[in-house]
Amino acid sequence: MNLVFDLNTIWFFLVGLLLTGYAILDGFDLGIGALHLFTKTDHDRRVMLNSIGPIWDGNEVWLVTGGGALFAAFPEVYATAFSGFYMAFMLLLFSLIFRAVAIDFRSKQIYPLWRKIWDISFCVSSILASLLIGTALGNIARGVTLNDKHEYTGTFWNILHPYALLVGLFVVALFMMHGALFGIIKTEGMLQKQLQKLFSKTFILFVIGYMVITIATFLFAKNLTEHFKASPFLIVFPLLNVLTIANIYWQNKRGKELAAFFSSCATILLLMFIFGLGIYPDMLYSYNNPENTLNIYNAASSQKTLRIMLTIAMIGMPFVIMYTSTIFWIFRGKVKLDSHSY
Repeated sequence: MNLVFDLNTIWFFLVGLLLTGYAILDGFDLGIGALHLFTKTDHDRRVMLNSIGPIWDGNEVWLVTGGGALFAAFPEVYATAFSGFYMAFMLLLFSLIFRAVAIDFRSKQIYPLWRKIWDISFCVSSILASLLIGTALGNIARGVTLNDKHEYTGTFWNILHPYALLVGLFVVALFMMHGALFGIIKTEGMLQKQLQKLFSKTFILFVIGYMVITIATFLFAKNLTEHFKASPFLIVFPLLNVLTIANIYWQNKRGKELAAFFSSCATILLLMFIFGLGIYPDMLYSYNNPENTLNIYNAASSQKTLRIMLTIAMIGMPFVIMYTSTIFWIFRGKVKLDSHSY
């Protein structure tokens, strides 16, 4: 694997880091939403909402920042993706909007029907957003159809192929497991016990999904495996990933809920890193005509632009990390409902 540490490669991994931060942070938000209807009482659902209430909107900043970085560093990838997959991105946007509205509106009225409508909206929008994120990753992994102008030539239905949907379902299971672990940290009593049971079920679904996706990738996204075949030492990262997955179960079984959650974070980090290694240096692979592929060189901004933005990123990123860390520290501990709660 020829990994060249130039500005283009640095920005490839920097965009990936921002999107990985989003997957880790908003992943448990989406997981809490996907598990929302599995809790039955109004009190338990309010606790679930308030476990992410102070932090969910801050977590989405990572998605906005990642999208902005992609636009600035690789504008042609941004243009092709957002124009070619317009319908899918609009569905994702509406899912995130309805999830946010549900969080804010759900407890404004005490009427059971009002709350039930927003409970369903919160759960369904969280599952749909997770599915669409996974479907997008599946299409990037397998590749899409691009013409010589780097325009997507397929339709909305072409991106819903079996491999992409498998990845989408896998991401749903991953986020549900991740959310259950976060919920265990933030709750206590019967709700915590219920989340422990949900974790056990979602962990099994995640492990099954992991095995299925691994096999499917070797069959349907062979381009993603080329670097690992050419450089066998890269197998160390999938092996580390397997160890972090095993550690999730082990730490949870020992009652180390925070360690289990951090292992889940590490699992997502390694999954995204392995994904990045697999596609590098491509960003949108054209499986019909590989010469039309958009990579980190033919889709990038000028070197001067990348250099200036890197300086800005080095100044701004510490503030984003400090803000995120501070919010999590301030709102640490178990959820306690009061008059200001959702």
